[in-house]
Amino acid sequence: MKTVRDIDVVGKKVLLRCDLNLSINPGGSLGDNFRVKVSLPTIKYLIEKKAKVIIITHFGRPGGKIDPAYSLEKIAKQLEKFLELPVAFIDDCIGRRVKEKVNALVDGDILMLENLRFYLGEETDDEVFAKELSSIADVFINDAFGVSHRAHASTVGVTKFLPSVAGLLLEKEVNTLSELLNNYERPLSVVIGGAKISTKIGFIQSFLDKADHVLLGGALANTVLHAKGIAIGKSYIEKNMTEEVNKLTLTDIKLHLPVDAIVSADKTGKTADIHNDVIGKTKENDLILDIGEDTERLFSEILINSKTIIWNGPLGYIEVDAFAHGTKAIAETILSSGVNSYIGGGESIAYLEKNNLLDKFTHVSSGGGAMLELLSGMTLPGVEALNI
Repeated sequence: MKTVRDIDVVGKKVLLRCDLNLSINPGGSLGDNFRVKVSLPTIKYLIEKKAKVIIITHFGRPGGKIDPAYSLEKIAKQLEKFLELPVAFIDDCIGRRVKEKVNALVDGDILMLENLRFYLGEETDDEVFAKELSSIADVFINDAFGVSHRAHASTVGVTKFLPSVAGLLLEKEVNTLSELLNNYERPLSVVIGGAKISTKIGFIQSFLDKADHVLLGGALANTVLHAKGIAIGKSYIEKNMTEEVNKLTLTDIKLHLPVDAIVSADKTGKTADIHNDVIGKTKENDLILDIGEDTERLFSEILINSKTIIWNGPLGYIEVDAFAHGTKAIAETILSSGVNSYIGGGESIAYLEKNNLLDKFTHVSSGGGAMLELLSGMTLPGVEALNI
């Protein structure tokens, strides 16, 4: 895979695909800055090489329509703070005004274009949109590992019209995770959380075949418990996934589900009825919102005795502190064990960064879904497009 080091970018207009899809706090302010930080090496490299840097990224899910709440202007200002350099911004990503702005750039300038997902053509990999996007540049660099599992206009489409290589972050992610996939110490334990099992069931099945332990938490564990006929009250589940979940070997001794849970009648964390329940005893009007104390101990014992740990997704409703204890406890267990540990997933990373728990992981991946697919042995369209 060729990288930015393999091409001449001096004086060139470089279209740089980053993943700056930052989390948003309840009040609307930007959350974590992890994705900004990991994007800096490639941006700084291009500046040092006197390239004209044109940054493209997405933010949120505006559905192909202009939505001021998802404008990138505030992210451009955030990037400016970390670079300590001016970052110009324009409120569009294609068209005459954009071309004029790009043509006015001088060597070392940085320009951020508006949210790619304001156009439907981005997620459909529309060739007309991709051609228009690529028409402003001489070279394309993909440094957005977090969306490289998507065949979008800005990850695949533009590679048909421009010389295309990987950025430093994409190179690091692919090399690190490919090495992990092919060479890991056992016992291997995999922790999988989050809300939707539909996006992770292939990964779960893949690691039931190769890992020593697969530990499930978060709302996706509710769907598995429901499929086994266990009472989960009014907890969130993906009802349409029951048949698919039942294809898993649910009796596999490698598969570990919560044995107890923190439950409540609502998700506010303010009610007095938050309590620990044994799995199967959840009342009809209660919600499972975190793993319980016994599950923390069970999972921790498995992880302490592991040699390699992969983790994707929170184990509870971490938006509320009352239901984040399990996620924090498991993070602290992993870090105190000193084993090789690999973590991915935007929600988990945002929470752990906020609580100063990221630094000691062996590798923190900038992509959740992309990490899962690569470790499942799948090819990533955005990476494959660079190898043509």
